[in-house]
Amino acid sequence: MPLNIPILLTWLRVALIPLVVGVFYLPVTWMSPFDKGLASTCVFVIAAATDWFDGFLARRWNETSSFGAFLDPVADKLMVAGALLVLVQLDRVNAVVAFIIIGREITISALREWMAQLGASKSVAVSSIGKIKTAAQMTAIPMLLYYDSLFGVIDTRFWGQCLLAVAAVLTVWSMFYYLRKAWPLMKENSKNLP
Repeated sequence: MPLNIPILLTWLRVALIPLVVGVFYLPVTWMSPFDKGLASTCVFVIAAATDWFDGFLARRWNETSSFGAFLDPVADKLMVAGALLVLVQLDRVNAVVAFIIIGREITISALREWMAQLGASKSVAVSSIGKIKTAAQMTAIPMLLYYDSLFGVIDTRFWGQCLLAVAAVLTVWSMFYYLRKAWPLMKENSKNLP
C-alpha cells in the first residue's frame, strides 16, 4: 500500500466519518442540538474538502495509485451513507430518499468493479450528471446537518431538502445512464456465462 499525502488525506476523511455521525450521540450536556449540528457540519465540510484536495494533490504531484483510486470513492460513499443514516434518524431526510442514494452508490460501485474485471472501466467513468449529483448532495448534506438559518438569511432546512431532492433525481438518472452505457457489454458477457 503506497503512503503519501493524498492517501493520508483520504484516510483522514475515513477517520472523520465517525465524528460526523458520533457528534449527535455524545452524552454531553453542554452541547445544544444547534452546537451538535454545527460541529457535525464543520467536520463534514472538512472531510468533503479533503476529497477535492487529495485528488488535486495526487494529480499535481503525479502520485496517483490504484489503491488511492480504490480508497477515495469508498471514503466518499461511507461519508455520504453515514451522514444520510444520521439524517434519517433525526427525521431530516426521508428514508426512501436515503435508500435511493445509498442503493445507487452500491449498484454503481458493483457495476464499476465488474466492468473493470472485463477491462471496460472507461465505459462507466464519471459523467457530468454524476458530478452535478455529487455537488448537489455534498451541498445538501451539510445544510441538513446544520438545520438552522444561516446568517439569518438562508433557510438550510428548505434548501437542503430541495438540493437533496435534486440529488435523488440525478442519482436515478445517472444510475440509468451508467447502466445503459454498460448494457451492451453486460449483454455480451451474460451469453458467455455457464
